Amino acid sequence: MLRHEFQPGRLVAGAFLTVAGITYIGDANDAWETPWFAVIPLVLGGLFLAGVTALLTRAIRKRRRHPTEG
Repeated sequence: MLRHEFQPGRLVAGAFLTVAGITYIGDANDAWETPWFAVIPLVLGGLFLAGVTALLTRAIRKRRRHPTEG
């Protein structure tokens, strides 16, 4: 298997989307009652946090790759 760069933003997005899917599966199987609008903030919040994580990761890697002298 080829090695690739770890991308924590995708990990965060995948985790939140998995939780959203589990929420809908639980509602579909009558395990619990979920309002139709409950997953929207979960998905949007997860995508926001994934974007912030990706930006921070990029900034940290860029800084480590090109250290400033001075």
